[in-house]
Amino acid sequence: MKTEDKRKLQNVIIQNMDMAGEIDDAQVGRMIDRYILDYSGQMAIDLNEKLQLKKELFNSLRRLDILSDMLDDDDITEIMINGCRHIFAERNGRLERIGQSFESEEKLKSVIQQIVAACNRIVNEASPIVDARLQDGSRVNVVLPPIALDGPIMTIRKFPKKALTMKQLIRMHAITEEAAQFLRRLVIAGYNIFVSGGTGAGKTTFLNALSEYIPKDERIITIEDSAELKLTGIENLVRLEARNANVEGTNAITIRDMIKASLRMRPDRIIVGEVRDAAAIDMLAAMNTGHDGSLSTGHANSTRDMLTRLESMVLMGVDIPLAAVRQQVSSAVDIIIHLGRLRDRSRRVLEISEVLDMKNGEMQMQTLYEFVEEGISSDRVIGSLHKTGQLYNISKLKSAGLYVSGGEK
Repeated sequence: MKTEDKRKLQNVIIQNMDMAGEIDDAQVGRMIDRYILDYSGQMAIDLNEKLQLKKELFNSLRRLDILSDMLDDDDITEIMINGCRHIFAERNGRLERIGQSFESEEKLKSVIQQIVAACNRIVNEASPIVDARLQDGSRVNVVLPPIALDGPIMTIRKFPKKALTMKQLIRMHAITEEAAQFLRRLVIAGYNIFVSGGTGAGKTTFLNALSEYIPKDERIITIEDSAELKLTGIENLVRLEARNANVEGTNAITIRDMIKASLRMRPDRIIVGEVRDAAAIDMLAAMNTGHDGSLSTGHANSTRDMLTRLESMVLMGVDIPLAAVRQQVSSAVDIIIHLGRLRDRSRRVLEISEVLDMKNGEMQMQTLYEFVEEGISSDRVIGSLHKTGQLYNISKLKSAGLYVSGGEK
């Protein structure tokens, strides 16, 4: 069917939908069937073409147009839209160009507005950059002209429909059973943990899995730019999401605002989806003032780099001596878990390190587990985490009753 004929048919259906008032998806489907039947009487069109046409029309009218099929495809983990005609996807760890395109830039803009409005965000020429999310928690970033020179840009990071469990990550060789059990004890005992890694390393996925170990009788507060965490089994859960400024540039609610507010909500633990700016000050303050067991993520190239980034983020918001910043960081953070993507595109835990006390003005660390590559089989990297050190700070394990002389329980 020609694009022009499809557009005419779509316009006729839209006009009749407007006259019909509020109608549900089933009624829209029947309406599409009726008009396709009328159309097929004028031109030869087989059953498969009818079914495909109905699907395309329904997606365009009620869902997210050509994005719908890609969002339903579990093999696709990321969608990159560079203007209405250039669409790419990451499928099974590899980038490929998608043969479909939006019928016009206006249609792409309409889909973007539909996504953004659903999570109470605003994007326009005055505020051309926004982070949003889909109903399933998938992360969306939008950049509009005049910032984007070649038309609207949208990037969608998909997450599994069901959050991966630690058992699944073990089966996928992302982490060993021994290291997972070690982390389980640390989470239960209330160690403050940062998960670091580059873009697409799986930080949010791992944080979700790590949260399985949080005792179910605790009060947890999650704080995110866009709500992506999927914590399960916790009844006393409070979820907070940042709010962008309105069209007048006011009334924004930041991560810093929410961390400060959460301290008055009597949390046992605070989980911040990602720390990327001066909010690090408040996150570290929370960790240092009785909210043991708090968790967060951050972009970094290594565990050592995560400490350096925390220093830099704190200094974005306050002008205090570097020694004081380092003391704050080393006192607050107990463990850093670093994730990465190997050359076979698999996501692995590459290092688990303990943050030690200051020495000669420098933060000290020791590696507890380190990924060791052992070879390649069928284009897959073979290797696993190897234990390289013993935990030095055992006080929280002792307090939780998870330590006995000679090692952890």
